[in-house]
Amino acid sequence: QVQLVESGGGSVQAGGSLKLSCSASTSIFSSCGVAWYRQVPGNQRELVSTINRDGDSWYAESVKGRFTISIDKLKNTLSLHMNRLKRDDTAVYYCAACPNIKLGRYDYWGQGTQVTVSS
Repeated sequence: QVQLVESGGGSVQAGGSLKLSCSASTSIFSSCGVAWYRQVPGNQRELVSTINRDGDSWYAESVKGRFTISIDKLKNTLSLHMNRLKRDDTAVYYCAACPNIKLGRYDYWGQGTQVTVSS
């Protein structure tokens, strides 16, 4: 069974940086597309960034130029480097793997890690 575990969340001042990591219990990142989402209580989950199986990355406009997604397939680890953080980046961040086209969602999810940005 695939398990994803996020780490690296925390509190930071605006303008600061954080690195989120997502460790997989299997080599799932070698065969699937992956993504980072975030969610603020009361809001829908927002797609932040993706990498597809070809290695192509995508970023939401709100984070483009500030966030960088990467995969270390040897270590089964997905990362999100977040720079120049803003208060609006405050959310619970989730990693996800293996997009399910039929269901319109990812098959595997982490438990989430809180990121809080203060001014």
